[in-house]
Amino acid sequence: MNMFKLFIALAFISFSAETYAQKTKPAKVTIIKKYKVPKLTSSLGIYKDTSYIAPLMADSLIGLKLKVTDAFNNVYTISSYNFLYSKIVATENEQTGKVSNTTSIKSAMFQTTPLPDMWLNVVRERLRPGEHFFFFDIIARDAQDRVMYAPNLKLIIK
Repeated sequence: MNMFKLFIALAFISFSAETYAQKTKPAKVTIIKKYKVPKLTSSLGIYKDTSYIAPLMADSLIGLKLKVTDAFNNVYTISSYNFLYSKIVATENEQTGKVSNTTSIKSAMFQTTPLPDMWLNVVRERLRPGEHFFFFDIIARDAQDRVMYAPNLKLIIK
């Protein structure tokens, strides 16, 4: 009798498992097409890559729009970028009292170009040889909204 009850219980469990089982749908497979990122160029005015510029030229350049283009002159939208301004400042050695030059940096992330007026005023108030502007981590988008990094741009005042 115990064997019969065990057989009934096992049969009930196995049939109930089939009754309550859910049928699954096959997962949708998304095919991502490979995309070769074009060679991009970052520019400010006529200057690209690392360039040496005169202080008067730097004063007018800093207010221009940062641009990202490819080899076919297609213009890309800039989502964000970081700007760093390295300026020369004087510091005093507290022990000897000697004054010497050192560098101080100001940096921030921006999502619009050109730079805001506040930053333009900070940079333009005094430009000296040896200081530089550095645009880095430039994120650009193409017409299909694909995101890519653009090369850095460094302008050194001579």
